[in-house]
Amino acid sequence: MTRPPILDPRAVPVAGRDGSLPAVSADALSAEALRLRFRAPPDWSVELPGDGGVLSQREPAAAAVLVPLVKRPQGLQVLLTQRTAHLRDHAGQISFPGGRTEPEDVDAVATALREAQEEIGLHPRHVEVLGQLPIYRTVTAFMVHPVVALVEPGFDLALDDFEVAEAFEVPLAFLMDPANHQRHVFRWEEGERQFLSMPWTGSDLAGVSREYFIWGATAAMLRNFYRFLSA
Repeated sequence: MTRPPILDPRAVPVAGRDGSLPAVSADALSAEALRLRFRAPPDWSVELPGDGGVLSQREPAAAAVLVPLVKRPQGLQVLLTQRTAHLRDHAGQISFPGGRTEPEDVDAVATALREAQEEIGLHPRHVEVLGQLPIYRTVTAFMVHPVVALVEPGFDLALDDFEVAEAFEVPLAFLMDPANHQRHVFRWEEGERQFLSMPWTGSDLAGVSREYFIWGATAAMLRNFYRFLSA
């Protein structure tokens, strides 16, 4: 089903929150616990396989994103980016570093690592890949492979200013608590679509306080990560 684009997700009404679901425990969010979870995954089902509907008539294209979990003293932090406003796809949105698979990429991990290095200057030597989450199909016809990885501190980011406006970190514990997941319902003449958001107030990497609106495909993949960890 073709639907109009959501131009201002903050203006779409909140239909509810999922505060009745338990947060992932702190013990399950340690680096070693995540290693063990990916080595012996549970029997679970993905909640959100895709955005629903299409905005593009092109053939589906393979892509991958890196879900970077930075090992900080206060706990794992998810490293996210804000895309620049002029991009054709998902302009201005909060996203994981990543992009389209290129012919030279041997697999999704290679795509995610290459894109993270190109977009934010994160060198693979700082990255320990844990595993992958199920493919997520975006409304722009990308089949996205989320690659989850631990990141050792000590890296220096170098943002590609054509694609990335800024980078920031959000506590994994915040994102793995459904009390922080808002459900929105976007309605138009021919139907409706639900999406999640996870608004976060924090500091960018320069220490400036900001409000970030995490929504759409990024929020959905984080929700699937929650399902994987809470199964």
